[in-house]
Amino acid sequence: MASVPIGDLAIIQGADKLASYQWNTRTAKHFFCSTCGIYTHHHQRRPAGMVGFNVACIEGVDPYSLGEIPISNGSEQSVVGDEVTPKSEPNKSQERTRDE
Repeated sequence: MASVPIGDLAIIQGADKLASYQWNTRTAKHFFCSTCGIYTHHHQRRPAGMVGFNVACIEGVDPYSLGEIPISNGSEQSVVGDEVTPKSEPNKSQERTRDE
């Protein structure tokens, strides 16, 4: 994912195939292709006015050629209180082994 101001992103093909969803505060808006399911972009909650986009959706861009790209821990960006899932520990209720 990369980010730009919302006004700097133009959907040039396939806009009619985009679907979206929102949850929790309904501030962020997430878009995906209704045909194949790929996550294309989202209007970010923080910082407001920015859009994150999937660079793999851009024709001619090889995301593997971009080198090392920093990643973030999505759970640390949650607006759900710490009493639900501590940010410093994995959510053990979702961890399963193959034998379980």
